[in-house]
Amino acid sequence: MVVKKPRIVIVGAGMAGLTAANKLYTCKGSEKAFELCVVEGGNRIGGRINSSEFCGDRIEMGATWIHGILGSPVHKIAREINSLESDEPWECMDNFPDEPLTVAEGGCVLNPSIVEPVSTLFEKFMDFAQGKLVESCCIENKGGVDYCELASKVPQKLSIGSFLRKGLESYWDLVNNQREEEGELKVFGKWNLTLLQEGIFAMYENIQRTYTSAGDLLTLDFNSESEYRMFPGEEITIAKGYLSIIESLASVLPSGLIQLGKKVSKIEWLPEGHNLQSLENGNVNKPVKLHFCDGSVMYADHVIVTVSLGVLKAGIQENSSLFSPTLPAFKVEAIKRLGFGVVNKLFLQLSPTHDWKSWGFDKFPFLHMVFHRSDSGLRHLKIPWWMRRTASLCPIYRNSSVLLSWFAGDEALELESLSDEEIISGVSNTISNFLANSQQDKEMNSESHHVNCNDNLKELMFTKVLKSQWGSDPLFMGSYSYVAVGSSGDDWDSMAEPLPKASNCGSVTNSPPLQILFAGEATHRTHYSTTHGAYFSGIREANRLLQHYNCGGVSELLHH
Repeated sequence: MVVKKPRIVIVGAGMAGLTAANKLYTCKGSEKAFELCVVEGGNRIGGRINSSEFCGDRIEMGATWIHGILGSPVHKIAREINSLESDEPWECMDNFPDEPLTVAEGGCVLNPSIVEPVSTLFEKFMDFAQGKLVESCCIENKGGVDYCELASKVPQKLSIGSFLRKGLESYWDLVNNQREEEGELKVFGKWNLTLLQEGIFAMYENIQRTYTSAGDLLTLDFNSESEYRMFPGEEITIAKGYLSIIESLASVLPSGLIQLGKKVSKIEWLPEGHNLQSLENGNVNKPVKLHFCDGSVMYADHVIVTVSLGVLKAGIQENSSLFSPTLPAFKVEAIKRLGFGVVNKLFLQLSPTHDWKSWGFDKFPFLHMVFHRSDSGLRHLKIPWWMRRTASLCPIYRNSSVLLSWFAGDEALELESLSDEEIISGVSNTISNFLANSQQDKEMNSESHHVNCNDNLKELMFTKVLKSQWGSDPLFMGSYSYVAVGSSGDDWDSMAEPLPKASNCGSVTNSPPLQILFAGEATHRTHYSTTHGAYFSGIREANRLLQHYNCGGVSELLHH
């Protein structure tokens, strides 16, 4: 009698899924130990990694950066496969070499003497929240602000958003008293100094929203921020595209092992207290039954689920039947508590016939935008609401005709619903307000009292538009995860816990072990939201199964 080998099915062909598949398949002796299969609901591999091309330039629709090159497994792979250099231009190939031009709504160029104190304040507050601000670096010579003392005195540190805003108020209390004594309160066109500082601060908050995917920083937990870890070294993009990493991982897998267009509709499994004899799935040898949207089914001993947290959130709703029976309470509560947001990228191609010299520029600048508040009577009514919380618009590399802007939260979702014509109109109105009126020889600075900002707008022409749509894509339902207020780092550990959950002694009563394992960026406690976090989670779950079957080649720690 031939004994069938255990079958491992990996759901999702993104970074986590293909890392796990690569590890399992290349492990010595694995071909004799188990069968392996990867099922992917979409028509491509890569998941939230999706390299593309726009107007002759290589761009990233999803994951973009290697966040620190020292110790990053992504950078190691990219270097080994020679993906860090290319003869063709690619997004952020020069890592934004130009200094940003910061402009306030109405076209008033801001001198660094206005911007830098606020940018320093924001940076120091985020360093404090992330546990990186040490007392030796707290006091700036300019103004003598003790940032450690200022940050530590902020009461009720519940969310990053509330911490930042209360810190800004404390800063104002400190510096405005000094200005009143020195008679330095200024007026700049439709702006005064306090409004400018608030607008600049909000600009950096909006950049932070895209970093974290938290649509509102009031939902981003303060206490867990210090657990997040970054690799040291510079942050870079991948010349040959992020997809080259995915293709490298998949290249060792035989043809047919990855099945595209296989979207899972239901996963049946055996919870604690049930054994194989109690199965009703039609196959007494394998405890997990996967149902697909095309009507087919597949049986497995182990399933590594690598779908996004957004899909898991949808899968635990009352009207959903993704898991049968439903997931245990500890898993459901972790899924509910953790945050999962939407971040989208917008690419636009400038018309080659646009006359920049009539605007006073040789080329399109690396533009930072300072907006009036959305409820301000001073705001320009032609600027749409969905543009007011984006922070920048800039060429994807020096002298490129392709511009890039990032959107988060409600604005990112709105972007997905807009037509190309609506996007071009909204962006044109916004940028015309900022740049067509700007007077670089009449900068706002700490010495000037007034700058006139006229309302004679000039039209900015775009010829092509491309946007990501992660929020409305049913295979992802968002971009990446964060620690929301009310959750904690413990929830990442709960996300990574396999089912059925092992008892304290390490055994599972009756039920076959390791039926459903979980991988993906939203299962890593210190590297969530990143591709390398997804990579580590794939290694972790592959190692878990290799140890279960006593296979060799278990290299990296299970808790990585």
